[in-house]
Amino acid sequence: MGEHKERMLRGEPYQDGDPELLAERRRCQELLDDFNATRAGEEQRRQDVLGRLLGRLGTGSWIMPRFQCDYGYLISLGDNSFVNYDAILLDCAPISIGDDVSIGPRAQLLTALHPMTDHQARRERWETAAPISIGNNVWLGGGVIVCPGVTIGDDVVIGAGSVVTRDVPDRVFAAGNPCRTIRAL
Repeated sequence: MGEHKERMLRGEPYQDGDPELLAERRRCQELLDDFNATRAGEEQRRQDVLGRLLGRLGTGSWIMPRFQCDYGYLISLGDNSFVNYDAILLDCAPISIGDDVSIGPRAQLLTALHPMTDHQARRERWETAAPISIGNNVWLGGGVIVCPGVTIGDDVVIGAGSVVTRDVPDRVFAAGNPCRTIRAL
C-alpha cells in the first residue's frame, strides 16, 4: 500500500492524484458503469456488482441506480437497508450505514475535506477525510447532505433537503440547513 492511500485511511492529509488512488477510483468507476447500466429487472446483476464493489452489502439490502462513489470498499451497508436513486457516497473515509436504513433520492454522504486556510495546499490538491456513521433504523429524506465526520444515531429521521453538519443523537427528528433537532421520537 502506498503512502497516500495509507495517509487517506488514517485521516491524514493526502493527495488524491496519487497513481494508486487514481487506479482504485478507475476500478470503482468501471464497476459503477456496469451497475448503472443495468436494466429494470436485473436485480441479481446489480447485487453481484455491489457485492464486488462495496466493503459490505448486508442481507436484503439494495441500491437503486444511478449510484456514485469514489472507492466502494470503504462503504458498509447493513442488513435490510435501501439507498434510493442518484445517491453520491464519497468514501475517502469509511461510511458505515446500519441495519434497516432508508436513504432518499439524491442523498449525499461526503467524507472529503479540503484545506480552508492553506490556499497552496488546496492548489496542490491535498485533502483529508473524516468518516460518516449512520445508526440503525434511520430515514434520510430526499436530498439530504451528510458532511464529513458526522455520526447519526439510531431511530433518527432527517428531513428532506437537510444539511447535516454535526452529530445527531438517537431517536430524534432533525431538519434544516444546518440540520438541528426538532423533536424527540
